Amino acid sequence: MAGCAGSRRRRLSDSEGEVSTPEPRPPPLGGQGAHWKNAVGFWLLGLCNNFSYVVMLSAAHDILSHKRASGNQSHVDPDPVPTPPSNSSRFDCNSVSTAAVLLADILPTLVIKLLAPLGLHLLPYSPRVLVSGVCAAGSFILVAFSHSVGTSLCGVVLASISSGLGEVTFLSLTSFYPRAVISWWSSGTGGAGLLGALSYLGLTQAGLSPGHTLLSMLGVPVALLASYFFLLTSPESPDPGGEEEAEREARQPLMSSGATESKPDSSSDLSLQEKWTVFKGLLCYIIPLVLVYFAEYFINQGLFELLFFRNTSLSHAQQYRWYQMLYQAGVFASRSSLRCCHIRFTWVLALLQGLNLAFLLVDVWVSFLPSIYLVFLIVLYEGLLGGAAYVNTFHNIALETSDKHREFAMAAACISDTLGISLSGLVALPLHNFLCHLS
Repeated sequence: MAGCAGSRRRRLSDSEGEVSTPEPRPPPLGGQGAHWKNAVGFWLLGLCNNFSYVVMLSAAHDILSHKRASGNQSHVDPDPVPTPPSNSSRFDCNSVSTAAVLLADILPTLVIKLLAPLGLHLLPYSPRVLVSGVCAAGSFILVAFSHSVGTSLCGVVLASISSGLGEVTFLSLTSFYPRAVISWWSSGTGGAGLLGALSYLGLTQAGLSPGHTLLSMLGVPVALLASYFFLLTSPESPDPGGEEEAEREARQPLMSSGATESKPDSSSDLSLQEKWTVFKGLLCYIIPLVLVYFAEYFINQGLFELLFFRNTSLSHAQQYRWYQMLYQAGVFASRSSLRCCHIRFTWVLALLQGLNLAFLLVDVWVSFLPSIYLVFLIVLYEGLLGGAAYVNTFHNIALETSDKHREFAMAAACISDTLGISLSGLVALPLHNFLCHLS
């Protein structure tokens, strides 16, 4: 297995640096065995890559309102006695919106994704994966031992660097494997949302402090590195035929070219004009995904904190954690649904998510929903829409781009969700301040 991993790393390093004659590949493993190793490998990569990002969002309310316990660990009472709001607002507001954590968790990712198509492919995959794993571990440690909101936000930035760099890297890596691994990667990222939010909710609910909860998750970055270096097999060419190939041939490609399509050996031989043409072809998928993520993260980090029900046994912090967990459960279910349901027109999902945003914004303003359980259902539905938009967008791009352009297209398109999330955070901050000053 070490031989396969070493061969793969040499192959990808060569392909990303300069165009050269490929080294002979070792004989592939048995077809079925290699398929499952790659499927499990990409599922675990998706899970581990997004885990720290999700946990930081789940911990956002605690990061901004945490109290210092004796000693070194931050502590939030998992079941505090409800207290009256500290201001004249009818909302129970932190002085800083949870959108601040969202921005710290997404802006570094946005910078990475904006710069990635310009030259990140020149850096071999292995160093990128190592940096991603180290940053994820550092984020857990820094937030766990933090004594201030500012230091905690620095830890959140590390989680963002890890997640952003990892997503660009692993989505580009899928171009060297059969397209089925996109579904497994996407399912793994959905699993990260569910397991990350659920583990944070469960451990804090059981009485563990947020600091100790974060330290207990340090095994996740180790699993990320192990999955990449020891589980994935040597990359092979895409499957020559089959159901996916037939579907792809039935569609018009996003990029039409008279040249013969080549294998995805490198993105470095694409001219700037060619990259721009590919990017313009991707806009029909990028724009709907931006809108979907703008709406859902405006809800998550702009409205969740304000959707506070005083007539339940759940504290404000517990309500926030439940919202995050149910949202991530919906994301996991829909990101794992590609084999059951393909959606070509993703703009429909953007429209439905926008209606969700409008509905919940009206509820925050006039408080007409009588029960938190109705909000729970809406949040679950919101997650289903977001996950479906993500997995179908990248599946459609994989089908409609040529082999030569696919690695670049995957790296370029992954800016969509990050851009939408960043815009939502920027809008949610002033909205939080406005609503919290209402009497």
